[in-house]
Amino acid sequence: MAEPKGLKKPVKLKADLAAFLGATELPRTAITQKLWDYIKSNKLQTRTENGQPENAGKFIVADAKLLTVFKNTNATSKSGKVTDLRNLKEGETINMMQMASVVGDNIE
Repeated sequence: MAEPKGLKKPVKLKADLAAFLGATELPRTAITQKLWDYIKSNKLQTRTENGQPENAGKFIVADAKLLTVFKNTNATSKSGKVTDLRNLKEGETINMMQMASVVGDNIE
């Protein structure tokens, strides 16, 4: 059987993400799925930036548990877009498109 490659290859998680997910290594696909499962089950989506949780929409509301993971994110995309969540506060939101940066900055 071939070894998993790309997004299906297990990666080592940094401490805060490992504590959040309860694992030290997971494929990127599983990391993203587990984060989304948590967001949806806790109704942490909203249609408006910094809006109240309403379980729908493109913004993710940071609760205390997600904040431990989000606060480790400070990335610059290839296009030059900066995602700096180090000063994010509980109740504030991130755009769902920033999840790739969150995952990328929380793995080794």
